[in-house]
Formats: sequence, structure tokens, C-alpha cells
Amino acid sequence: MTTLKPGDQAPEFIGIDQNGKNLGLRDFKGKKLILYFYPKDMTPGCTAEAQNLRDHFKLLQKKGYEIVGVSPDAPKRHVRFIEKYNLPFPLIADTEHKIADLYEVWGLKKFMGREYMGIYRTTFIIDEAGIIRHVIKKVKTKAHAEQILEEIERKENS
Repeated sequence: MTTLKPGDQAPEFIGIDQNGKNLGLRDFKGKKLILYFYPKDMTPGCTAEAQNLRDHFKLLQKKGYEIVGVSPDAPKRHVRFIEKYNLPFPLIADTEHKIADLYEVWGLKKFMGREYMGIYRTTFIIDEAGIIRHVIKKVKTKAHAEQILEEIERKENS
């Protein structure tokens, strides 16, 4: 699990998006970013999370946020995922989990008695200066945008 916390500088990353183009933190300089890590395209939880973010995309954009998803899937799989679910945001192919390692969200997982290496579903909300403002470790896949909006509003009201 990540030790990154609000107030930390977001680690600089660069990866390949679904179209084979480089995409990195520097591309969002001066913008607010929702960087979400998820285990695998086309699985029930990851699909629910992506659809929820898609359904709230315009509202999040209205509040000044861009969204980027990161998983170990290959770019071609991301293309199919985006097309099938009409996702309006880019997905980074972190096949060697370099970005996941930078954000400390790659590690040993357990499922049905089996142990394997994978991504801990985690979302980082990053401000215009590249500072982490929120870290969501217990993601509600079917209501993730609402979680994000609650975090943003809680910070604005404190």
C-alpha cells in the first residue's frame, strides 16, 4: 500500500496511452488530475469504476479535473475497453508496472486463497502544481466519482 499522502509531490511519470502516445504528469501541469489505478480492463469492478467515472466526467471537468486511468493492460486492450464502454478519458498501459511502483500501488494480493502480484485499486487527486491533495485507498467502484467529489468538497469546506 502506498505511503504517499496529501501534501506530497506526485511522482513524475510517463507512460504509453491507448493510442501509443506518451502521456505523463507534465502533460497536466496547471490542471487538476484524477489519477486512478485499477487492476484489469473488462472485469466487473474495473468496468463499474470506469463507467461511474465516465458518467460523471462532465461534472468533474466542470470542476476543473482531468481523468487518467492506469492498469497493467496493453494498449490494444485499453482501446477495446474504451470503445466498448465509451470512455472519454485516456488509459495508460503500465505493462511493466513502473508507474504503479512509483505510486506504491503494486504488490502482493490475495484472492480466493491464491497469492499474486497486482495493483491495489487507488486514486490520487493531484492539484495544478503536482501536489497530491487526496488519496483514496478504499475505492467504491460503483460510486467512485461520488467519493472523489466528497473528498474535493470536504477539502474545500475545511
